[in-house]
Amino acid sequence: MNHLELKEILTNAFREDIGMGDLTSDSIFPKNQLGKGVYTAKADGVLAGLEVITAGYQMLDESAKISLHKNDGMPVKEGEKIAEVEAPVQVLLKGERVILNLIQHLSGIASSTRQVIELLGDPNITITDTRKTLPGLRSLQKYAVRCGGGKNHRFRLDDGVMIKDNHIKAAGNIKSAVELVRAQIGHMVKIEVETENKKQVLEAVKAKADVIMLDNRSPEEVKELMQLIPDEIVVEVSGGINPENIAGYKDCGADVISLGWLTHSVKALDISFNLE
Repeated sequence: MNHLELKEILTNAFREDIGMGDLTSDSIFPKNQLGKGVYTAKADGVLAGLEVITAGYQMLDESAKISLHKNDGMPVKEGEKIAEVEAPVQVLLKGERVILNLIQHLSGIASSTRQVIELLGDPNITITDTRKTLPGLRSLQKYAVRCGGGKNHRFRLDDGVMIKDNHIKAAGNIKSAVELVRAQIGHMVKIEVETENKKQVLEAVKAKADVIMLDNRSPEEVKELMQLIPDEIVVEVSGGINPENIAGYKDCGADVISLGWLTHSVKALDISFNLE
């Protein structure tokens, strides 16, 4: 997890949520009244983003004492304690919502990533995310995918070349698009081409793309198209894949399956925070 980005995200989130102060807690509790709060799992899952608890409370009060009972990437069962925090009660409650929102969301991503890996049941295929992330949270969301056992696709547009349908239209064809890109980039940058049919797959093979994406293809179509692609070209499958249908892609021959669902449609893991 990127510590500088986490601090920036928390700073903005606390500013948004706390504003000029917690009118409720500040009115009820004396400023220095100490208390203890416990984060507890209310469902089974995989944890991610627990550094949010440590960093968040220490930003609000440097004297806060945080004890983590779990680590990122670890499974958790309903009812298990995740962390305990000792700090002034006002601080505990000011940080509650922001911290819960983040760790529930990130643990939901980690849990869903682990789920689809298990549903697929094919160690020869890597599960990755996409750039379909929430603005400002990409680094944390992609970290959560790794906690769940997946890997990351591009972080940004400058990570690698992905020639998509609109690029192909603008360039005229796949051959021209690849040639234009190859004339500009360095030798360390890979070129991926998104394809929608057999004709485009053959064009991408002829253009010597490093990665060919088979977009919105059924498992049967993937197996058929795989016969046209040399072994040295990495094959990625994407588009409309989710927990309901991913098992059908087992043994399809692809190297990578990317799922935007992991970050844009995931369900948060239920976690509670209660004062003792």
